Amino acid sequence: MTQDSRRRSPLAMVLLVLLAEEPMHAYRMQRLIKVRRKDDVVNVARSNSIYQTLERLHRDGLIEVHERLAADSGPARIVYALTDAGRTAMRRWMDAALATPAREFPEFRAVLAVVAIAGPDLVRDRLEERAAALEAVLEECERDAATAREWDLPRVVMLEQEHLVAVTRAELEWVRGVVADLRSGELTWDTEEMLASHPPI
Repeated sequence: MTQDSRRRSPLAMVLLVLLAEEPMHAYRMQRLIKVRRKDDVVNVARSNSIYQTLERLHRDGLIEVHERLAADSGPARIVYALTDAGRTAMRRWMDAALATPAREFPEFRAVLAVVAIAGPDLVRDRLEERAAALEAVLEECERDAATAREWDLPRVVMLEQEHLVAVTRAELEWVRGVVADLRSGELTWDTEEMLASHPPI
């Protein structure tokens, strides 16, 4: 399997980067991700997702078993280490993720693509709720930024937070604009007419 044909995932990339620091077992990786607040960018709520990703990385030769640590109860903990192929893959994946916008399929864009099935009033009400939720996200981000300044954290460890702030602000501004257009009637539609106007396949 070539480096470029391996399936890339955010969690796999984060696990490879952790193993670039030092060999470690799955439980330590999960704890570090949570302590460093990277569980905002990769989902590690279920440890099973980490184990499945590690199995795939091991199968692909990107990590190897470094040692097995005996546990007081249950199976031994497997400590993994990064292989040379894993280090190369990590750098390629990071290069690609930094340089090339991914073709992603977010839920919000999907619902916008079919929103004409709902009435304008319902859409306006739900988008008003979304705007309030986005405002709450921004407030939390601002608190996190203030904490980072207090702790004198280097900016590089907060770049994903900066990106979240920028993207959330842009989305909030857009949502508010759409809500305003729905309120004024500048944006409106008749659901039955929209459905009737669709050409037969």
